[in-house]
Amino acid sequence: MERVVGTVVRGLRCPIINKGDAIEEIVVESLLKAAEVEGFSINDKDIITVTESVVARAQGNYATIDHIATDVSNKFGEDTVGVIFPILSRNRFAICLRGIAKGTAKKIVLMLSYPSDEVGNHLVDVDTLDEKGINPWTDVLSEKEFREHFGYNKHTFTGVDYIDYYKSLVEEYGIECEVIFSNNAKTILDYTKNVLTCDIHTRVRSKRILSASGAEKVYSLDDILAHSIDGSGFNEEYGLLGSNKATEDSIKLFPNNCQPVVDKIQHMLKEKTGKTVEVMVYGDGAFKDPVGKIWELADPVVSPAYTTGLNGTPNEIKLKYLADNNFADLRGDELKQAISQFIDNKETDLVGSMESQGTTPRKLTDLIGSLSDLTSGSGDKGTPIVFIQGYFDNFTK
Repeated sequence: MERVVGTVVRGLRCPIINKGDAIEEIVVESLLKAAEVEGFSINDKDIITVTESVVARAQGNYATIDHIATDVSNKFGEDTVGVIFPILSRNRFAICLRGIAKGTAKKIVLMLSYPSDEVGNHLVDVDTLDEKGINPWTDVLSEKEFREHFGYNKHTFTGVDYIDYYKSLVEEYGIECEVIFSNNAKTILDYTKNVLTCDIHTRVRSKRILSASGAEKVYSLDDILAHSIDGSGFNEEYGLLGSNKATEDSIKLFPNNCQPVVDKIQHMLKEKTGKTVEVMVYGDGAFKDPVGKIWELADPVVSPAYTTGLNGTPNEIKLKYLADNNFADLRGDELKQAISQFIDNKETDLVGSMESQGTTPRKLTDLIGSLSDLTSGSGDKGTPIVFIQGYFDNFTK
């Protein structure tokens, strides 16, 4: 029978997962139960993905404000600390900032990038910058100057004025907070030589620039809670990066050392079904909201762990290019047969013409993680496990 459906994605419901639960068993049993109840089969090269949140919860990978404060204090001592380039997020950074403030002895100079943070949360519209004649790549603004130019602006989605909000979190601990605005990491060195750079994807560059420009102590968020503090959770590779608010006084960290988790799930499924299913842990998808202009990827990576079959990038051919060019004179079944033959045989006389027309070279894990994140959502769907079939199939299969 001719196939009329390509890739199929299912969000799988599972029990509420708590600290100490065997996440591998829960994932496997949830998939097997779904297959039985819904009547679908499990095949080689199917993919099962698990959100990082439930993996970290099962690991019990949590830390408190006090744990953050202790690590910050150990690193900076009595110094004034420059906290630069944080994202604007109540869920992602606010709790971290409280811990940073609690661990700081004197003063925090909070340097915000503008017109937006690293992931697209805007403090001010670009058009407004143009109207005011402000160049965000060269102009450094004090809080007073920023307010004089732009006034008080609330975030499009959250309704929060992040300047006031972040400043209040620092001052809650009796710490002086000076807010400045700049996109140049070196600006902070006019205020302090001791810096915690809080950017995510540009952190290596920021640290390199600061270290080469006279900074005395330079750390980034992946250096904070990179090891356990007084029994806390930790992440040896990413530290506070990828953490989320758990309670008003604690965070859940990115899952730590979860490669054994995906390998075990794959092994268990092989034993129970005889099929080789690819497995990955996913966090934020790498996509951008066209309205709010927020780039979703606040995690350090889309996938911290995945099985070997998900290495690399897709090896695909643009069907629309073939249909519009090489086979533009064909229609219907004749067109379908010609394209199928090309895909099956990879005809050498056509391959050359296609080399520059391939798909965008994105990693499989970034694509699949984005698909999974959009499927599971971040609210109350209750589907932290996503099962994907037919992802590697092409037009002929």
